Amino acid sequence: MRRLPVYFLLDTSGSMVGEPIEALNNALSGMINTLRSDAQASETLWISIVTFDREVKEIMPLTDLQSFQLPEITCPQSGPTFTGKALDYLHEKVTKDLRKGTPEQKGDWKPLLFLFTDGKPSDVQQYKEVIPKIKALNFGAIVACAAGHLADDDKLKELTDTVVHLQTVDSNTLKQFFTWVSDTIEQGNKSMGTTDAVSLPPPPSEDIIVI
Repeated sequence: MRRLPVYFLLDTSGSMVGEPIEALNNALSGMINTLRSDAQASETLWISIVTFDREVKEIMPLTDLQSFQLPEITCPQSGPTFTGKALDYLHEKVTKDLRKGTPEQKGDWKPLLFLFTDGKPSDVQQYKEVIPKIKALNFGAIVACAAGHLADDDKLKELTDTVVHLQTVDSNTLKQFFTWVSDTIEQGNKSMGTTDAVSLPPPPSEDIIVI
C-alpha cells in the first residue's frame, strides 16, 4: 500500500504555556481519533510530529496511523521560536523518509505539511534561506496556521499560499481547526492520484480564516 506521509510542525515556545498547550494536546487527540474512523486513512496514512521552541524535537517519527500513539506535548516556560531551524530539520527528515518509486514498486504519495505557530520566527535569516528547500520537496499541500494576534501572517505567506489565521488559541478554536485539518487530510487521501494539489474544505467558523 502506498503511503500518504503527513508532517506536523508544532510551535511549543514559551507563549504556548498553560491553556494553549493543553488545548493543542486535546485537539490533536481528537483529530487522530477522527482519522482512525476513516477506513482509507487507516490504511494509507503515516504521521510525524516535530515540535520547535529553542530546540527542535521529533516527538513522533513517521508512523502508520494504526500504530500511532500520541505523546503528550509540553513546552518550556519561555524562550525563542526557531521556525527556520525546525524547517531545516524537516527538510532533512522528509528527504530521508520518502520512498521513491522504482520499476517494481510505486513510491509514496506527495506528503502534506501542517505548520502551527502562535508567534514569529526568532531566526529570520535561517527561515528565509530554508523556504526554497522546503518548496522544492513538492508537498501535496503546505498549510501554515497563525494562531492568535502575535502570529505573523506575512512571514507564513513567504512559505505557502495557504495560511489559516485563528483569532484565539483556546480549546474550542483549536478543536475546530484540527477537525478542519482532518477533513483536509481525508480529502487529500481520497484525491491522491487524480490531482496534483489538495483542495481545501471551507473554514469551519468565522474564528478561523483562510487568508
